Amino acid sequence: MDRLDSRSFLLVLVCMLGALAQEDLKGKAFIFPTSSNTSHVLVRARPRQPLTSFTVCLRVYTDMSHPGTFFSYATSATDNDIVLFQPKSSIYHLYVGNEFIDFFFLEKMDSRPRWEHICMSWESATGLVEFWLDGVRWPRYGMMKGYSVSAEASIVLGQDQDVTGGGFELSQSYVGELTDVYMWDRVLSPKEVRHVQNGTVVSDSLINWRAFNCDIRDYVIVKPALIPV
Repeated sequence: MDRLDSRSFLLVLVCMLGALAQEDLKGKAFIFPTSSNTSHVLVRARPRQPLTSFTVCLRVYTDMSHPGTFFSYATSATDNDIVLFQPKSSIYHLYVGNEFIDFFFLEKMDSRPRWEHICMSWESATGLVEFWLDGVRWPRYGMMKGYSVSAEASIVLGQDQDVTGGGFELSQSYVGELTDVYMWDRVLSPKEVRHVQNGTVVSDSLINWRAFNCDIRDYVIVKPALIPV
């Protein structure tokens, strides 16, 4: 086994240990090589109390022609409590409490695949949702004002949960690469979003790519992210 393969094996082993270990995944990516109703990453993280605001950021690289789910936060009461879902290459669905808002990017329809940095945030007090793509914020919309997201959750990468921890569908599985996954229990400022995009760690995160706990299930590979400089 060469040094790179040994490193990838150790990362998978650490993720399998879940809450017993944390791994700095800087420069690494989860690769979801094919459609599946089983392959996913179960993130070992949970808020200490119900969420009245949050921000989720991640980086993706895909040329999917079918719908795919990047991030799924499901509770016993609401399977789509927080979901970042791409029904088409030019559309993003952002779910909070089973309601969703669409963001459209028509210029992406004929473009080549590239790494994209995505952040979404929501706050209960106003219901405002923010969506950032590569450091640019789209117009803000509102939904689920006054709602709170349960802290008793299952967090999954690469699949949409129709029930807590399962109910995966082949047609909604993610195919591509995914890295730099973070979550906070607050709305990040524009300056903080740009810091995250540029690789700076913003403190007090619930999910931290630089100290990551997870279980890798089925066909998900850990490899260098190969993001162009």
